[in-house]
Amino acid sequence: MEEDKIQQSRREADEQATSQRAAILSLQYLDTRQFEDTIALLNGIISVDIMHQSRVIPLTSSNGDGKPWQFGVTTQTPQSFIRELSKQYNDTGKNIKFFLISNAGYRRLMDRYDPVVKVVHDDIKIAREGDSNTITEVSKTLNSVGSDEVFDYLIDQADRLGASDIHIENQRTHMRIRMRIDGVLHPVADLENDRYRVILSALASRANISTAAKESQSGHMQKEITRDGVTHLLNLRVETVPTMYGQDAVLRLFNFDESMLNLDRLGIGPTERAEIDEVINHPRGMVLMVGPTGSGKSTTLYSIINALNTTGRKIITLEDPIEYGITGISQIPIDTSNGQSFADGLRAVLRLDPDVVMVGEIRDADTAKTAIQASITGHLVLSSFHAISTSTAFSRMIDLIGVNPIFSSAIRLVIAQRLVRRLDDETKEEYEPDEATKRWVQNALKDLPAHIQKPDLDNFKLWRPVVSSTSPFGFNGRIVIMEQMVVNDEIQRFLRGDELDVHSETIENTARKSGMVTLLESGILAALRGETTLDEINRAI
Repeated sequence: MEEDKIQQSRREADEQATSQRAAILSLQYLDTRQFEDTIALLNGIISVDIMHQSRVIPLTSSNGDGKPWQFGVTTQTPQSFIRELSKQYNDTGKNIKFFLISNAGYRRLMDRYDPVVKVVHDDIKIAREGDSNTITEVSKTLNSVGSDEVFDYLIDQADRLGASDIHIENQRTHMRIRMRIDGVLHPVADLENDRYRVILSALASRANISTAAKESQSGHMQKEITRDGVTHLLNLRVETVPTMYGQDAVLRLFNFDESMLNLDRLGIGPTERAEIDEVINHPRGMVLMVGPTGSGKSTTLYSIINALNTTGRKIITLEDPIEYGITGISQIPIDTSNGQSFADGLRAVLRLDPDVVMVGEIRDADTAKTAIQASITGHLVLSSFHAISTSTAFSRMIDLIGVNPIFSSAIRLVIAQRLVRRLDDETKEEYEPDEATKRWVQNALKDLPAHIQKPDLDNFKLWRPVVSSTSPFGFNGRIVIMEQMVVNDEIQRFLRGDELDVHSETIENTARKSGMVTLLESGILAALRGETTLDEINRAI
């Protein structure tokens, strides 16, 4: 299963980080995966309280054979405790040896030494359209969870379901919980009003927001999620707004896993990937990512950053807020709500001699001009920009910075992106489209560039989702739909002032003559390949 692979990948990343840390701490690294479920427990060597407090695990005793007593410690074990335990054993003539083990390995072993006894609640199920019975069932479960557990349980279940957002909405008679899964909002439960105070109180204390605020608020929190013995860090961005019946909240979940920020995992098409690789291999100029909120812009930008992340490059990011922490990169938070600006931050970091700079978002002319000035002096500047397409983004950028021949060669690539739900290959069903649908597809693809292999538009099939017990909506994950404008000499003419008509339609027509495939065309081609549906394409694009 994909979830098992993700858990294994997270565990492997934990082990690798621990192995690297061991050399710094002058300890021998030990991978406990080979024995953590079978090793005989050494009860009575150290009290369970001390094992929890100092994060230490007894592994083997000497059994009188002269071999040293062996203990597992973690990066969070106090050095003073290690020295104290060493002295205690040495004073009695016993040898002792410490091994550095991962946090995941420590937790797995501690679950055997001191298993947690707790009430197990049923997992949340997502209701299909019109399925009120499931909503009633989940509501009953959530209303029965203890006050001190309900908030953690809700987040844990959202993470298990792969939700990107939790929506907490106050109604007159109840509180509604919805979750966004694969880009679509689904109703989950209707909770009793007294749950509102419990959830908001927990949210306020952890995300540092006020329960009595009369204006919208932003906060941030983190939570460790342990599933099947493997732990990962979940980042949550919290947004609240006062409504008629109380504060509504949206929790955006960022399931942090550095190994997932990989271009190979995004399913980018070969043509689009070649253009991104060209930027990575020759890091200079500017790359703009455009699209609405939730279109995966940040994930793609971080994946490009990860591909550029070598010991020979200085990479700095300016973010509001920082969504993922990446090893080896200097990440600077920019709090625009308190007067900070991306432009001021960018001017400051350029003095630090970076090779690559990522600006969270270009929102004004000052930031745009500063970023472009940086990109023409040998830096690679990556940023996001709010626009519906690449041509619209380029037109808006000209509005911000004006016609400027010096800047004409700065922007190298503009990428517009959407996420659509992927059909479940195990359950999807092929069907013959009706004549109206055929004509619509034929018209939409009539100007497809020559370098794209054109499908047989007179005889083609489409696919639709089929629900099953393992696939409640007939979809499994999401895929990226991209539109990429390579800024060649013909596109540069608009920024130089050689072309007076800088409307997005004119720019798009010019880009299409150079072989650009539009978002709509990319989406329809994905539907013809059986990866998604036309309904999904129309919903997202």
